[in-house]
Amino acid sequence: MGKHIVVGSGQVGSHLAAKLIAQGHEVTVVTRSGGGPEGAVRVAADVADRARMTEIAKGADVLYNCVNPRYHRWLTDWPPMAASFLAAAESSGAVLVMLGNLYPYGPVTVSMTEDLPAASSSPKAQVRARMWADALAAHEAGRIRVTEVRGSDYFGPGATDQSYLGDRFLVPLKAGKAIPLIWPADMPHSWTYLPDVADALITAGADERAWGRPWHVPTAEPMTFRQMGQRMAEVLGRPAPRFVRLPWPLVRAAGLVSPMMGELRHIRYQFTAPYVLDSSAFQRTFGVAPTPIDKALKATLEA
Repeated sequence: MGKHIVVGSGQVGSHLAAKLIAQGHEVTVVTRSGGGPEGAVRVAADVADRARMTEIAKGADVLYNCVNPRYHRWLTDWPPMAASFLAAAESSGAVLVMLGNLYPYGPVTVSMTEDLPAASSSPKAQVRARMWADALAAHEAGRIRVTEVRGSDYFGPGATDQSYLGDRFLVPLKAGKAIPLIWPADMPHSWTYLPDVADALITAGADERAWGRPWHVPTAEPMTFRQMGQRMAEVLGRPAPRFVRLPWPLVRAAGLVSPMMGELRHIRYQFTAPYVLDSSAFQRTFGVAPTPIDKALKATLEA
């Protein structure tokens, strides 16, 4: 079994560490607070500290970047963290597996595939695009081995308050109350199941066919908020839920006092037009498929 370093223990990192531990690997979880699941070696560290991260990564087979700074802090937090990961990967020889996202593509009118250019003009999307470009350049120079795994909006057991299908959706659904939405209820959108993200990260770190390029997490066919709510209600044996749309001017006003709410204007395009992820390359190459949607929703509701 290998030595795996999971940096970050949020909604993805916690699933990833648990799966690696269950497979019998030696797992170290690195967070600022020193938290993490039972069975892991838990280390408290500042991810931006290159020397500290290099020390932690010694002897590692795979190094996973599952850190997720608050969106409004990406421009300040990501660059030193990204440099720290590159230094640790180069020093240790560990495969660097980056948890990415779809923001660098920007607004698109087609299903998203991995060969789309990083065309977004958003500074926050550009910082993520630069992270991958720098890592890929290091890979092509023979300094590291790297891959990036990208998913759409997450749902599933352990989803945080940042998930649109987390408690803000599930609590009123289970209570039979109207579900408040910031975005349109009937726009097709890809939703990526958290355990599938962890599985994809593990596969990408272990299979050299994954290295040197990005991949999309196996993701089911797109569904609207309304369709997701209806399918969840069917699982619960309840009537279809009601939805109430919050006016966009109200959301913008809230953004004046809440940094996170203020950032929603940058991602509005993802919910006001179809937002569809194509994961066929990963599915075809590695012979995997997304978890069936009803099975995923049942696990989400039970959690």
